[in-house]
Amino acid sequence: MMNPEVARKRIEDLKTQIEYHNRRYYQLDDPVISDAEYDLLLQELISLEEQFPQWRTDDSPSQRIGAAPLSKFASAVHRTPMLSLANAFSEDEILRFQERLKRFLSSDANLSFVVEPKIDGVAVNLIYENGILTSGATRGDGATGEDVTQNIRTVHTVPLRFQSTLENPAPEEIEIRGEIYIESDAFRKLNERRLAGNEAPFANPRNAAAGSLRQLDSSITARRPLKMFCYSVGLVAGRTFTHHSEVLNSLKLWGFAVNPLIRRVESISSCIDFYRELQDRREELPYEIDGMVIKVDDLSLQERLGAVSRSPRWALACKFAATQATTVVENIIVNVGRTGALTPVALLAPVQVGGVTVSRATLHNQDEIDKKDIHIGDTVLVQRAGDVIPEVVKVIETKRTGGEKPFKIPDNCPECGSKVVRIAGEAAHRCLGISCPAQIRGHIIHFSSRGGMDIEGLGEKLVAHLVDEGYIRDPSDLYFLGRETLMNMERMAEKSVSNLLAAIERSKSPPLDKLIFALGIRHVGEHLSKVLARQYRTVDALAFASEEELLALQDIGPEVSSSIFQFFQNDSNRRVIENLKKAGVSPQEIVSPSPSLLAGKNFVFTGTLTRMTRNEAKQIVETLGGQALSSVTKNTDYVVAGEAAGSKLKKAQESGIPVLSEEEFLAMAGRG
Repeated sequence: MMNPEVARKRIEDLKTQIEYHNRRYYQLDDPVISDAEYDLLLQELISLEEQFPQWRTDDSPSQRIGAAPLSKFASAVHRTPMLSLANAFSEDEILRFQERLKRFLSSDANLSFVVEPKIDGVAVNLIYENGILTSGATRGDGATGEDVTQNIRTVHTVPLRFQSTLENPAPEEIEIRGEIYIESDAFRKLNERRLAGNEAPFANPRNAAAGSLRQLDSSITARRPLKMFCYSVGLVAGRTFTHHSEVLNSLKLWGFAVNPLIRRVESISSCIDFYRELQDRREELPYEIDGMVIKVDDLSLQERLGAVSRSPRWALACKFAATQATTVVENIIVNVGRTGALTPVALLAPVQVGGVTVSRATLHNQDEIDKKDIHIGDTVLVQRAGDVIPEVVKVIETKRTGGEKPFKIPDNCPECGSKVVRIAGEAAHRCLGISCPAQIRGHIIHFSSRGGMDIEGLGEKLVAHLVDEGYIRDPSDLYFLGRETLMNMERMAEKSVSNLLAAIERSKSPPLDKLIFALGIRHVGEHLSKVLARQYRTVDALAFASEEELLALQDIGPEVSSSIFQFFQNDSNRRVIENLKKAGVSPQEIVSPSPSLLAGKNFVFTGTLTRMTRNEAKQIVETLGGQALSSVTKNTDYVVAGEAAGSKLKKAQESGIPVLSEEEFLAMAGRG
């Protein structure tokens, strides 16, 4: 048997060789050895690591093959938010982008930009600590995504460790953002294999990439042809940058794939030139793009510009014209939503639009139908606006035969027969029926959704049956459902009934923001639910808030404040909330701690935290009057060390700075 020290050196040598050849093959498209030679190197590494498991590390190329399947994905909180980009659809809007920048900066200084192809893929956030990949997550809602670390490790263009140098060292900690995608040829071959195996083909490369990245079994992900282009960073500890272009250059030197078409330009007219160039080259590129992204290059200007709502002012997504096709409106039906709004929907002769079969398109409201003069039987041009939502663009009037029929929103609700009205100032027609089954179904589906109370097993068909049979009339009735009632329902076996009742019971202690979202208050989404939960801490406190108080909160305008206020003035809504309390639904209240506990103290967190995430730790410090720093300095009061703490811990010990465990920190913060 080989000497352990000799084995260690050989393993390190093999890891270096294999990562080099991975980069030549997957990033540079310029391999220097045959596939057979590469396989021999990998097999030797796997064999040695099996013999000497003490030398196997997480950054080994052998770990790309896939780990044991997961039962579900855990949540992952991003260190810094992954903001969404504002969209532009024309060159005029690109010019207006520059005008907005100059107005905000109050400066005539020449702006430089970085322009990038907008890859049509799945955004991810990777965390590296001291140059080693420690976790990877999907974008999610921008603040929290799904932990897909096992799957990220299987993507060959994702380095498991940095190629750092003395001139370009790896930061102590860094968030790297990128887009996971599948090239067009690889996508076609993947679908051919699926068809040959009697599996349904993917609709388009983006859906294939998303589905592959979210496999609970990472060995399946490892067999999918995923790649990644990096485009930015979030949190950076231990390094400073002045320009976005500098960030991209460092990423390339560290071994990350950065799109070769990205360039730095000195004027907005050059941005428009690049936009036109990409449109011309779109079909010849080996991957799909749906536009271009413009970013202000100077990071200090980015900081000054900041963000509005959830989009940075310093960046713009310039979308290409959506893929379009012509088809026939075979019928128009009306859907009734949970707020009573009636939405007309066109039933179309199925047509391929952007790689997806489209058979329905929203018509929004009666005004939209009248403006576009849409009739049943018309030949129309449809598109996936923003390459996502199918909509009717216009009628092809030359195709009319005279047999087309006009359409009007009915006077009575198609679900309950109640009177339909149009409220002044609104485009939508609404059903006023207090017992409308469509609204009840919509309320309950929204209430039990993943963003709300997260009641697994409560699908649309089951909800419809429960409502139609009169077992439930509002969300609170879910908590009074009996086993016998459910067992008597079609297709409900003992196990499914037990699982549903257990899920309902688990939902009784939700985070407060989840319950607020679940109530279905108009205009209040997941983001505003969090804002309201942080501000009011209980449903009762929110219920007694005045319109003036609500209007004073960030992100809340007159329409939203009025909607929230009116919701809690409604007797039936108050009755539902009281019934939820009687059923034992008790959201996790946010206790307002004393802000003086950590006042004026500076904390640095290092290593892997097991009792909380870095973001949660930072929030605790800031809530209690302290500050969380990214690096150890003379102003640091405490260093909190988790598992496998590195250079920050060593520096604290050398400087005589007090070091706390997680438990000691939580006790100091009154959270022990």
